[in-house]
Amino acid sequence: MAYDSVETSAGRRDDALGGSATFFSVACSNFAPVSLVGVVGEDFRDGDVELFRSHDVDVSGLERVEGQTFRWSGVYGPEDVNTRTTLDTQLNVFADFAPRLSDTQRVSPCLFLANIAPSLQLDVLKQMRERPKLVALDTMNFWIEGNGAELKEVVRQVDIVFMDENEARSFTESVNLMQAARAIHSMGPSTVVVKRGEHGAILFHDGQPFLTPAVPLEHVIDPTGAGDTFAGGFLGYLAATEDLSEAGFRRAAVTGSVMASFVVEGFSLERLAEATSEEIESRFRQLATLTRFEPLAEDESLPRRNR
Repeated sequence: MAYDSVETSAGRRDDALGGSATFFSVACSNFAPVSLVGVVGEDFRDGDVELFRSHDVDVSGLERVEGQTFRWSGVYGPEDVNTRTTLDTQLNVFADFAPRLSDTQRVSPCLFLANIAPSLQLDVLKQMRERPKLVALDTMNFWIEGNGAELKEVVRQVDIVFMDENEARSFTESVNLMQAARAIHSMGPSTVVVKRGEHGAILFHDGQPFLTPAVPLEHVIDPTGAGDTFAGGFLGYLAATEDLSEAGFRRAAVTGSVMASFVVEGFSLERLAEATSEEIESRFRQLATLTRFEPLAEDESLPRRNR
């Protein structure tokens, strides 16, 4: 849970609602019930709490304590939205945050361990009464570089790992993404998702790769939160359908790309919060059309030039 000050080529927003739990929860709420656990300060706006409620996100686990809400500020490259420079990070009340789950949350069938310290992720997992059907994890280079051993311990105990290209390479010390994904898979997770920004994502489910493109967009306003929004769409689809087949995971990956396409069209939740079911389904069908082609029949072969 955070307030972000972001500058892109499209403009600037100060103290905009952000944070990995924020983007994940709102994206996931389009498909399945979400119960959020997080901490904010006295400065957290009542209107932002109401935004969660308007999307049927359970905020009973949102803790408000004395102090200021986590703050982050950054600038994206004017010509490359994938290039970001962090200007300032203030942990504030997040510095002493110790997540505590309610009795109801302890029996949730799906658990998303958002981008926090690996020790806290592991603590949350241990608070579950029974191991959920699905446990997913997201992280960042800060934890990979500073808490690598702890992070590997958590990775061994989850089903799904989300990382971007640089994180996957850094975590496994492998330049090749296929090798990096297989290295993470060998630690225990059945599913590895490598997020590639405007190039979509690569899903490795039970060792089988699947590529989903990003939705082609004419205008990208702010990519902040795109990865967490992807995860929200991905897990939301799986939670709603309970389809854990290979086909189900592939559809989940496409759903993640679709949800991420909305959040980048505005600052903070400006566009994501307004996405309708009809728009979401339309973009899902659009991606299916963009990637569809006729495979070779059994009695067909590609043309060959005689030499």
